[in-house]
Amino acid sequence: MPGEATIISSQWREVELGRVVLFNRGEFSGKLATIVEIVDHKRALVDNPIPTSSENPDSSPSAVPRHSAPLSHVTLTHLKIPNVPRGVGIGPLRKRWTENKIDEKWAESSQAKKRAQSDRRRQLSDFERFKVMRLRKMQRAEERKVEAKLRKEAKSAA
Repeated sequence: MPGEATIISSQWREVELGRVVLFNRGEFSGKLATIVEIVDHKRALVDNPIPTSSENPDSSPSAVPRHSAPLSHVTLTHLKIPNVPRGVGIGPLRKRWTENKIDEKWAESSQAKKRAQSDRRRQLSDFERFKVMRLRKMQRAEERKVEAKLRKEAKSAA
């Protein structure tokens, strides 16, 4: 029929309740949190349900208190906690976080592994960077030897 349109949803990650986000800027940079409420098109209420001590809320390495965060300061991850109600409390959110094993899934993700690798490389000293360069050059030389040998065998077989 004329005028009908088929709508295909995109594969983009959506800003939605229960979506796990990674802070890429600000004081919580590198920490995970969950969207518990959408404030407007630029901000969301986020919370990290990791238990912290009552005396010092920043004692946990991944402590992110509930606050309104600009979406420009976070990256949406592929992880999502299903069926999170709007404005869910810390207790039920913590329970769902542990049930869905968000920390384990994040540690296994390629995004987390790449962050860990870049952090590790950032911590290298000048001499350690030099050693890495030398090892890469040696590896490249070995690969070229093998490729040359294969090319020579292919050429003689033809």
